[in-house]
Amino acid sequence: MTEIKIPKVRVAALLGIKGQTKRKIEKATKTKLKVNSQEGEIEILGEPLEVYQAEPIVKAVARGFNPEIALTLTNEENCFDLIDFKHHAGGSKKKLERMKSRLIGEKGRCRKTIEDISNVKISIHGKTVGIIGRIENVHLARTAIVDILKGAPHGPVYKKLEERISGLNE
Repeated sequence: MTEIKIPKVRVAALLGIKGQTKRKIEKATKTKLKVNSQEGEIEILGEPLEVYQAEPIVKAVARGFNPEIALTLTNEENCFDLIDFKHHAGGSKKKLERMKSRLIGEKGRCRKTIEDISNVKISIHGKTVGIIGRIENVHLARTAIVDILKGAPHGPVYKKLEERISGLNE
């Protein structure tokens, strides 16, 4: 059993229409999810390995991912990574907003470019950035995201990411 606290605004996304999403997660992971909507607490019940598999799916939905994308984590080649803006912005709210803006880019272009180059899905929610994809691609996308958060120019970051991804595919 594992207990996870999620933002109350994401409980509806986890449950889905008439509990459909919750049932899909339970079926895919062979677990039982007990949801306390008032507190935003999710209890995952089941065998340890199955609970271990369900945990990142619940966390991904909590961090803004569409449940269908989060369910791709049942494939053992995929993983979920979370980057906390606070780690890079310190306590400055202004710096946090600037970093978020740099990562989203004009009309979502920066986020979309990193997703396209590295073949991952990215969700920017609150003070975190979530990444879902193949393990090696997530690692490379994380490096690119951290570089952008540190203030590196977008163009060279994309170029470096493209080179590293093409190196993986050879």
